[in-house]
Amino acid sequence: MVSTRKTVSFHQMKDGTKEEYAYLAKLEAEHALELPKRILNQLRQLDTGLSGYQISRLDHSLQTATRASRDGADIDWVVSALLHDLGDELAPSNHDAYAATILKPYVREECEWAVRHHGIFQLAYYGEKIGVSPEQHQKFSDHPFYESTVYFCEHWDQNSFDPNYKTEPLTFFEDMVCTVFTRPAWHASHVYCGTPLPISLK
Repeated sequence: MVSTRKTVSFHQMKDGTKEEYAYLAKLEAEHALELPKRILNQLRQLDTGLSGYQISRLDHSLQTATRASRDGADIDWVVSALLHDLGDELAPSNHDAYAATILKPYVREECEWAVRHHGIFQLAYYGEKIGVSPEQHQKFSDHPFYESTVYFCEHWDQNSFDPNYKTEPLTFFEDMVCTVFTRPAWHASHVYCGTPLPISLK
């Protein structure tokens, strides 16, 4: 079946016109509005992914975000906690960087940095048991986001494999995901450097 949707005429990017790129920009903006839906669908895929734990990867993600929410963390932290292992399916060797790259244009730098580095920080809990140094996170000890990443791992992530913990369902977080991922990408109002905010509002 032949598509009736309008397309650009060029085969090489260098041949596109200003009008064609304006048209593509409009389509890309419309496509971006569906990003929260695509992210939520990808999260659902974690329910049938990596096995061996007492709960699924989706339940682990939900539990991490639930702990963050109940700890009084703000929306940037909660959504970052929810997505922190999103790369498990497609980027098993660098899942933390995968998730952080998705978050980076939409949350403040502190939260993105914690997600990007949580894999190294988590080695503090099991590195010695798999034959690698559990102290690798110490190389970041002077970084302004070191303490908040330690907190993220200790209080929300490493302890979120508990089948008896009363975890919120994905529907609880859907509006938060929509709020974060419909923000204007890279806007200074939510992406900035500087002094870490209090990780908990309690």
